[in-house]
Amino acid sequence: MEAARFEVSPSRRIAQQGDFGGKAEVTLNVFFDSSALAKRYIEEKGSDRVQAILSSASALAVSIICVPEIVSALCRRRRERKLSTEDYQKTKALVLSDIDDATVIGITEEVTARAVALLERFPLRSADALHVACASEWSTDVFVSADDRQCTAAKAHGLRVEPIRV
Repeated sequence: MEAARFEVSPSRRIAQQGDFGGKAEVTLNVFFDSSALAKRYIEEKGSDRVQAILSSASALAVSIICVPEIVSALCRRRRERKLSTEDYQKTKALVLSDIDDATVIGITEEVTARAVALLERFPLRSADALHVACASEWSTDVFVSADDRQCTAAKAHGLRVEPIRV
């Protein structure tokens, strides 16, 4: 069975691809937290690395709180007049379109319990603990984050981590 692969098209949209011409592909399940995935939509240090990781991913997953966190960052930039209303609308539509191609991990009792355990062990914000806990619920090969404390906790929790250095 061929695994689907996400690639970035010229329009920067994550497009799901499945035709590999019969070639074997390595499956790479990548979980992005909001701090890293936001760099896909907000050009800043680390954006190129995020694009490269997305291009090599077979499957993408995010937590249920990822979209609100990214939209919050976009709204802040709009309030600060670093993003026009038109660009905000276009970018938000791209975020929502990309998420249609991703697996969204919800907050279950198991995720909540794991997040609480992470909070008791590491100096994390609650949202950061939820991202790590959600990644642990999915068949994550690589956890991607731009938050150093979150990367430390995810690694100690047994996840393979790809930090996006800023």
